Amino acid sequence: MTMGKIIFYEDKNFQGRSYETSNDCAEVTSYLSRCNSCRVESGCFMVYERPNFMGHQMMVRRGEYPDNQRLMGMTMSDCIRSCRNIPSYRGQFRMRMYERENFGGQMHELMDDCDSIQDRYRMSDCQSCNVMDGHWLMYEQPHFRGRQMYVRPGEYRNLREMGNSSMNRFMSVRRITDSC
Repeated sequence: MTMGKIIFYEDKNFQGRSYETSNDCAEVTSYLSRCNSCRVESGCFMVYERPNFMGHQMMVRRGEYPDNQRLMGMTMSDCIRSCRNIPSYRGQFRMRMYERENFGGQMHELMDDCDSIQDRYRMSDCQSCNVMDGHWLMYEQPHFRGRQMYVRPGEYRNLREMGNSSMNRFMSVRRITDSC
């Protein structure tokens, strides 16, 4: 697994003080008074609008993001408050998704992307999952649209309580491949 590198800037357009990391950071404002732009030098990261990997989140790849408000579509806050490094992964991908919380209802095992949970599995929603292998992005709408949520290996008994309570359903899921 390789680590990425991200640089946060206090102001838009890469201005002001900066903070660089290759690791997870639960509170960017411990290092900067605010964060309004970022540059991803390598790898992939999830950036979050609240501390401790909570709130609206967005995956960023290598590139420049001069205005976080435009990047994340945040309305309450224009500041990135935390980030999580997404390690490069080359193995098999495997996830079990469940229609209801606490692993209830229909269960289907995924090993590849699913652009519509409703069309493929006749499930109206995915409320819990068990990620056995790989790193995944879940989307609130079909065809990988809408807000995102990052899941890595582990059990997720209630996806709706995972830091973005405004998301009330997940309708598509995509593997995060080595293309970061």
